[in-house]
Amino acid sequence: MPSFDIVSEVDLHELRNAVDQANREINTRFDLKGSSAQFALEQKQIKITADAEFQANQLRDILIAKLIKRGIDTKCADVGEIQAYGKVVHLAVAIREGIEQSLANKVIKMVKNEKIKVQTAIQGDKLRVTGKKRDDLQQVIALIKAESLEWPLQFNNFRD
Repeated sequence: MPSFDIVSEVDLHELRNAVDQANREINTRFDLKGSSAQFALEQKQIKITADAEFQANQLRDILIAKLIKRGIDTKCADVGEIQAYGKVVHLAVAIREGIEQSLANKVIKMVKNEKIKVQTAIQGDKLRVTGKKRDDLQQVIALIKAESLEWPLQFNNFRD
């Protein structure tokens, strides 16, 4: 039976490249030279360090631009609050992966409401969609792409 998986993943190599490019841009910008501005990637969290709050907002915009250039959906970036520590401020940007239970249930309900003859099952942090016809699976993909969801979703592991 044909099947595919619905996942929410971020390519860590591209994420690292985006952070490196953002750090290189800091070194070339005149308004940021000589400041403590920097990006640091730790696990799946990007830590922004700056001298002032407005500078942290500038750095956030630089990071978002670099993520877009590298093909990473910005819906996966969860920007935290700016926190001041002495003379520097920190801003944490968490990178979200995996499909939460509430979103998985929403997708399953959406597919069931369309009455497409497929089965959808939650498997950890991904959804597996199986059906008898390839056309039904393609119809599910089109349905999910048309719906604007709060998480970036990818479709992989398509098997006949």
